[in-house]
Amino acid sequence: GILEILDFFPTITSSLRCFVGVKAQSNERRVLAHIPGDIIIGALFSVHHQPPADKVPVRKCGAVREQYGIQRVEAMMHTLDRINADSTILPNITLGCEIRDSCWHSAVALEQSIEFIRDTLVSSDDEESQGRCSTEGGSVLLQGKKPIVGLIGPGSSSVAIQVQNLLQLFNIPQIAYSATSMDLSDKSLFKYFMRVVPSDMQQARAMVDIVRRYGWSYVSAIHTEGNYGESGMEAFKDMAAKEGICIAHSDKIYSNAGEQSFDKLLEKLRGHLPKARVVACFCEGMTVRGILMAMRRRRLVGEFLLVGR
Repeated sequence: GILEILDFFPTITSSLRCFVGVKAQSNERRVLAHIPGDIIIGALFSVHHQPPADKVPVRKCGAVREQYGIQRVEAMMHTLDRINADSTILPNITLGCEIRDSCWHSAVALEQSIEFIRDTLVSSDDEESQGRCSTEGGSVLLQGKKPIVGLIGPGSSSVAIQVQNLLQLFNIPQIAYSATSMDLSDKSLFKYFMRVVPSDMQQARAMVDIVRRYGWSYVSAIHTEGNYGESGMEAFKDMAAKEGICIAHSDKIYSNAGEQSFDKLLEKLRGHLPKARVVACFCEGMTVRGILMAMRRRRLVGEFLLVGR
């Protein structure tokens, strides 16, 4: 809820900012952050973890993500503060933003993207009330809002693809900060998509170069289920085959998998020891964390060498 988020923003006291609880279609209360301005930039950050497997049908998000969620919200607000404070960058123009929570989950991200589009399609008659905060009646409310000129995020490649498929129907530009899927490089399909990071092709090439440099010719391979992991691992396997690198075992795992799934994955990898000690991993951060925790839990620390992200 709102108090949960505000606990992570002890320094935000400006009257220009408000945090709003809005009822989502799933009846899950979403929290958004809004800074008024002449130009509004939208953003999708995973402030919460994705829904656990048993909560996916109702789209109930997990715990707060401080490092990859809250810090990114703070970073965007700080950047806007710096830009607005420098009159030489955008004279007489104030940048604002509306930040929504994607929960690192496609259904939630699409739900929130629809809210952005709704603001774009529906204009308010009361120009004076646009983007202002009100605390009447003890609750924080947003009145008329300006449409966004573009969207930053989301972080996941598979989620970014689905969001882009929706946004481009309304000519809304999207800039990703960590979506690296090679599929997103196709401008004929994603003409309103841009990003500030290289595609997975460079990561796959770097992983193959490392494996070849150390003479590891027999490795296992795992990836996170979804566009990022699947397309990246496919590129790695193609390059590895050309370099004479053999894949002992290949497997995938869901990013919201439980402990039992990670334990089973390690048992499969153990079956190829000691030859395939190196594991090429095209994985999201939470997947890597799950693997490392399973190694500690199963007392397999030092048994494997992970290469990748």
